[in-house]
Amino acid sequence: MVVTEEGRELQRIPGVGPSIARDLLDLGIHRARDLAGVDAERLYERLCVVRGHHVDRCVLYVFRCAVYFASEPNPDPELLRWWRWKDRRAPARP
Repeated sequence: MVVTEEGRELQRIPGVGPSIARDLLDLGIHRARDLAGVDAERLYERLCVVRGHHVDRCVLYVFRCAVYFASEPNPDPELLRWWRWKDRRAPARP
């Protein structure tokens, strides 16, 4: 998979493995700091266009986590878990 220095650097981001590192590289993201302030939803939408098909929504959650990691000087360790960035569902009605 990803064996470049850039790919290895991206894999230091919590939740980013070889596959998502490749996705980020394909989107022009080469370093964690490139994600600071980026709109994760737009990044995900661009990935779907680049891939030519719908990409699993979990990738969006990892992107959200990665943007948080890159944007926060002292990130909360609890928020460095990609599943904490899932879409919130509306509460069930009685």
